[in-house]
Amino acid sequence: MQSGLKPKYITDEQGHKKSVILGVGEYRNILELIEDLEDANDLLNAERAATSFIPYDKFRKKWLKN
Repeated sequence: MQSGLKPKYITDEQGHKKSVILGVGEYRNILELIEDLEDANDLLNAERAATSFIPYDKFRKKWLKN
């Protein structure tokens, strides 16, 4: 579990957890983490699909010359 989370649980009559209540800040942090992971996954997929990849250092040198 992510440290710092303080979830509260809603349980049924038998005590089984059915729902989770999070503070708004915790919820926003989780959404931000998910978005960051999606971005990282998109970048990884783009790198794998790239047919010609130029290392950043070479790209930067070429860009600065122009």
